[in-house]
Amino acid sequence: MSTDASAGYDRRDWQEWHEQRIASAGEPYGPLSLTGTHWLADHPEGRIPAVPGLWADDGDHVLLTAGGEDGLTLDGKPFTGTVALAPDHAPIPASRVAHGDRRLVVLRREGLWAVRDFDPRAPARRAFTGIEATPYDPRWRVRGRFRPYGEHRSVRVENADGRERGLGLGGEIVFALDGTEHTLRAAVEADGSLWAVFADATSGDGSYRFRFLRPGAPAADLAVDVDFNRALLPPCAFADHFICPFPPPGNTLPVAVAAGERNLAEG
Repeated sequence: MSTDASAGYDRRDWQEWHEQRIASAGEPYGPLSLTGTHWLADHPEGRIPAVPGLWADDGDHVLLTAGGEDGLTLDGKPFTGTVALAPDHAPIPASRVAHGDRRLVVLRREGLWAVRDFDPRAPARRAFTGIEATPYDPRWRVRGRFRPYGEHRSVRVENADGRERGLGLGGEIVFALDGTEHTLRAAVEADGSLWAVFADATSGDGSYRFRFLRPGAPAADLAVDVDFNRALLPPCAFADHFICPFPPPGNTLPVAVAAGERNLAEG
């Protein structure tokens, strides 16, 4: 395949990816539908405004108590009584607790429990018109190498909700842009793929304040496809109620990465 033909294929592939990202964001239970993340520690009496039921931290579980007037369902059936809930790991539409079309998702972070409220009628979802993204440019796709740490590391970073939490890191992605070497500290997901939170010279001035990069799993020789054309807006760009981590120290690139998703489209 010629270079021109290969570039054309990459552009088409990127366009399909971009269109799928827009479609996924606008789905009934996509990120735009999140209307609240309610930490039980902020509601010790168990009553969460706008969320039916009584929610209590029971250590390894959340105890939900509901009456008929709460209108809750559990596993698709009307629910009254008390049930012990573990964190939801299934897709949002399959969450155990619902209130009409709303899905109430149980979340746990660093020992603290929360309930997330996903509502398909959220104003942000109704107002959504798309994602601004820079058209594909092959110069922003380079080969890199993953340099794993000898042991798992964790750093404390501020999150989008103003709280500080641990961010696990498994190594560094090393790559060059215009002849200059850069590194990004990255987490290793359960499937072996990598995840880096980064900022650059466009952050907050032409693009969102930080973005995600999700390369696939490194090859056997630890080579990594570093494609900034697929830089992602974090979930907190779609709804204020996500708790995305900010970039860890060392992950602010000194160059302007004019590639990938930039912001939500206006109007």
